Amino acid sequence: LLSPVGYLDFMQLTQNCKFVMTDSGGIQEETTYLGIPCITLRENTERPSTVEVGTNEIVGTDLDKIIPLIDRLFAGQWKKGAIPEKWDGRAAERIVEVLRRV
Repeated sequence: LLSPVGYLDFMQLTQNCKFVMTDSGGIQEETTYLGIPCITLRENTERPSTVEVGTNEIVGTDLDKIIPLIDRLFAGQWKKGAIPEKWDGRAAERIVEVLRRV
């Protein structure tokens, strides 16, 4: 557990993690982009694409779900995730293209 850190420090720390446990939707997205497994301590998510691509697991606060998942992570048995299709860093280009057509 950490006190809040700035965004750049957070990204540096996250990039070097084996996995992250969070209840934050934003962190679910950042870990997906970085390819870091995420265990979400909530019953739902506003970021379903992170679950769909396999980088995020929703477990709530049930230790009977959390502990076996962490064991699988350390055993190298985490499912292979991916970055969602439109998370390619080209959003601005797509927006400009749409605006040109207006």
